[in-house]
Amino acid sequence: MVQKYQSPVRVYKYPFELVMAAYEKRFPTCPEIPVFLGSEILHESRSDDGAIHIIERSCKLNVDAPRLLKKIAGVEYVFFIQKNTVNWKERTLRIEAHNETFANRVVVLETCSYSVHPENEEWTCFEQSASLDIKSFFGFESTVEKIAMKQYTSNIKRGKEVIEHYLKELISQGVTFIPRWTPPAVCGQAAEQAPAVGHDADAVPVEAGARGTTKEQTGSSCPPAEAVSPDADKLDADYIERYLGQLTPMQESCLIRLRQWLQETHKGKIPKDEHILRFLRARDFNIDKAREMLCQSLSWRKQYQVDYILQSWRPPALLDEYYTGGWHYQDRDGRPLYILRLGQMDTKGLVKALGEESLLRHVLSINEEGQKRCEENTNLFGRPITSWTCLVDLEGLNMRHLWRPGVKALLRIIEVVEDNYPETLGRLLIVRAPRVFPVLWTLVSPFINENTRQKFLIYSGNNYQGPGGLVDYVDKEVIPDFLGGDCMCTVPEGGLVPKSLYQTDEEPENADHIRLWTETIYHSASVLRGAPHEIVVEILEGESVITWDFDILKGDVVFSLFHSKRAPETSHKEAALPSTSTAGDNVQLIDKTWVLGVDYSRMESPLVCREGESIQGSHVTRWPGFYILQWKMHGPLPCSGTSLPRVDDVLASLQVSSHKCKLIYYYEVLASKDFRGSMSSLESCNSGFSQLSGATTSSNQSQSSSHLSR
Repeated sequence: MVQKYQSPVRVYKYPFELVMAAYEKRFPTCPEIPVFLGSEILHESRSDDGAIHIIERSCKLNVDAPRLLKKIAGVEYVFFIQKNTVNWKERTLRIEAHNETFANRVVVLETCSYSVHPENEEWTCFEQSASLDIKSFFGFESTVEKIAMKQYTSNIKRGKEVIEHYLKELISQGVTFIPRWTPPAVCGQAAEQAPAVGHDADAVPVEAGARGTTKEQTGSSCPPAEAVSPDADKLDADYIERYLGQLTPMQESCLIRLRQWLQETHKGKIPKDEHILRFLRARDFNIDKAREMLCQSLSWRKQYQVDYILQSWRPPALLDEYYTGGWHYQDRDGRPLYILRLGQMDTKGLVKALGEESLLRHVLSINEEGQKRCEENTNLFGRPITSWTCLVDLEGLNMRHLWRPGVKALLRIIEVVEDNYPETLGRLLIVRAPRVFPVLWTLVSPFINENTRQKFLIYSGNNYQGPGGLVDYVDKEVIPDFLGGDCMCTVPEGGLVPKSLYQTDEEPENADHIRLWTETIYHSASVLRGAPHEIVVEILEGESVITWDFDILKGDVVFSLFHSKRAPETSHKEAALPSTSTAGDNVQLIDKTWVLGVDYSRMESPLVCREGESIQGSHVTRWPGFYILQWKMHGPLPCSGTSLPRVDDVLASLQVSSHKCKLIYYYEVLASKDFRGSMSSLESCNSGFSQLSGATTSSNQSQSSSHLSR
């Protein structure tokens, strides 16, 4: 497996020429980097005008590895070949390095660059990238990988400090300005007017560390990365520390790589960095697992328009009176504090009077409000605050709270929150837990993530009072009056919901899931092997525009657009085990007797769409008729070497239910005069992100031909 690393942009608030002078002081040896023992120039060249200077070196490293491993490998030191290209005219330095030792067993590729900051030409940016591929190493592949990554991350962390050390040394020596390169005199003199201190500028391989990534606005006062310019797609190291907190180099790398993947596959819908980081933390920074979890959540948010819930959701008066929860200042760490008097809440009455859906909406709005308050507190306190604290008072909890439908609704709400708001709970303080609490905890705890359970602090009786209790986590003047504090709390006291307010015509309970509101503009569909999903759009006059927006929730599909003068007939294909399917209907419109090129024609080239991708596109129609949007399962091409079916294909055809793709989609037809690009038309129908992404970067390009974007 190839290990990849990608760093944020490190910013030096000094001119490029001065940074190069500091950089040169690291050679031929650098006491600040003990593992770097020395270097030897193999090749050196300059352009005629002196603007470009290339140096190739062999660098000797003393890798911190066990003596036994070095003895087995038969080497004491490791050598790297490094090529540095400095362009004084463009004010850039590019460093490329690869290992010479064990090159047939271990492949290390490193790249880093110094360049002028795009916003301030007196500042310098430094970006890194690297990959490690251990093919074989005497049976010690895993050990070597751990040693290499440990050595690598420690050197990356040290890199900026080394440059800053030599910058301070230069300044202490009175060197504060170095003139920029200018072209040589016309008289033909070989006047190399690049600064002399920069001619040998080079990089140490152990510091050419990781995958270059992010070059946003610098300085700790910069806002979250949401600008539209290309440079705003990059994360600055100071920004990460100020708004996201202390991350290890590998954690920074995971964040940047996942963010870049989203930029490539989810155009115009990139969530905020703190949102991405929550999913990485929830999956212990396993990029593949975090990506899968995040993509499912983004599709869920999109399908049910969760981004607009704070604007659209207004709690019924019944909730205002009987839902015993509310926001109440913040805890000692600056986290927003939410108080829930669960023991005083009539959960059975609320479910019977409002239904599960209203309660779920309300809980989602609370979570959305919590994220908003975290951002506000981050700006207020000047440090990253990404989670909130919940204080739950269980006084009054009894057997009526163990009403089966109520517990079932609670478990489902917990599941939805765990899937879509990971790592948002910083601490859960449970006070006045009664004897019946262990019963409820036994029912609920298996559905709570282990990382979340570790944040629970439970107090019975009056144990929450005094040292070791609430005062350790909440300022005394903020503790509510009903818990013995001096602060008046406006959280409703609750009470029994009058039975006269119960709903009379309840919807039948769905054993599988709580339905969110049904006015979503997105449709869901399943795509089975051999049974594509198709929809028809009738165009009465030419020069109309068909736009579409769909997300692949599961599996890989092929999307195509066809045109026919004949009206297709609907043919429903039942999915295996339809009683358990929630993916929507599977509809086929193109009859098997139809011949491509005769009965219908292809308007768009087939587009392979991978799981987790978000696709937007449009097509300008040329003729009236029936346009068919088709999604079919993408699979490997059949083996051409034999006419016999493969065992895997036979088994796959017998297990149709386990080979199902799922997607959600939306489409609309616009007159060409109203069309302003596929994303702008979809935004007019509220299909884009709003709260989750502070600014979209969609491409609103109106084209006369078809348009596809990922």
